[in-house]
Amino acid sequence: MKKNRMIDEWIADFLRQHPVRANSLIITIYGDFIAPHGGTVWLGSFIRLVETLGLNPRMVRTSVFRLSREKWLVSEQIGRRSYYSLTATGRRRFEHAYRRIYDDPRQPWSGDWHLVIAGTGLSTAQRDALRKELAWEGFGLIAPGVLAHPSADHESLLDILQGTGTHDKVVVLRARSLGALASRPLQDLVKDCWRLEAITADYRLFLERFRPVLRAVASSRGVGPEQCFAVRALLIHEFRRVLLRDPQLPRQLLPADWPGDTARQLCAELYSATHRGAEEHVMGVLETADGRLPPAAPYFYDRFGGILRTQAEEAPTR
Repeated sequence: MKKNRMIDEWIADFLRQHPVRANSLIITIYGDFIAPHGGTVWLGSFIRLVETLGLNPRMVRTSVFRLSREKWLVSEQIGRRSYYSLTATGRRRFEHAYRRIYDDPRQPWSGDWHLVIAGTGLSTAQRDALRKELAWEGFGLIAPGVLAHPSADHESLLDILQGTGTHDKVVVLRARSLGALASRPLQDLVKDCWRLEAITADYRLFLERFRPVLRAVASSRGVGPEQCFAVRALLIHEFRRVLLRDPQLPRQLLPADWPGDTARQLCAELYSATHRGAEEHVMGVLETADGRLPPAAPYFYDRFGGILRTQAEEAPTR
């Protein structure tokens, strides 16, 4: 099997310098690779898949057990084999996160805001769960008990309120900025409520880490399927980590030198450059109760504006 030495060295250096949490990496792989192919795989084949990412069988089994207790994964025993899938809760969490990864959700901003006012009727557990879910969706705490976002998705917000059992315990309002949409007081509020400087630094570090591997993949035909899988897994895992901290604010509220758009473009290009090899590797390793993985669902090819669909249409038929 062909391999690119530079890519192997990059993967090894990345894993050594930036150790990944097994639980989080497993969710990344389930969301990015497995969900489009039906969502269920035999644990033994999953262990073989992630070995190249430095996860040994004991780590995987321990992490899968924890993720099951945390309601991310659910198992089914068939004979002597265990098959794991995303739970409904895990899939909902995944969909919230990955909607922001594969497609930039930002639209032209009219000045509208969504406000969630948490009153005294919430239990401590409900309050904590609501804050955590809304933070993932990009909401900021603008005052005690008041969370806001200037361009939140209404359906996602309702889904969060239903999922946390708080839909009948909070007040949801829509407000509008009066005057200039990018006034100095508004920019100061954004700076105070969202950690944009830290997110900017994270995006720049992401670009620094992945630009070399994009150049290497783009300039070489000697990148093997397993390497493509490892690069794509680490790419999405790292982009997801940064993006989940990004509140996805309208461009009018962002600094002029915001690096998030450049990071998204790099991610799309490297994803496109590695996805065929990565898919070949995953299809050859992972197993379901019925044998090989089924083909990817149509929505898979709409990622990053449909660049994968274009490649699929251009691929020669066998």
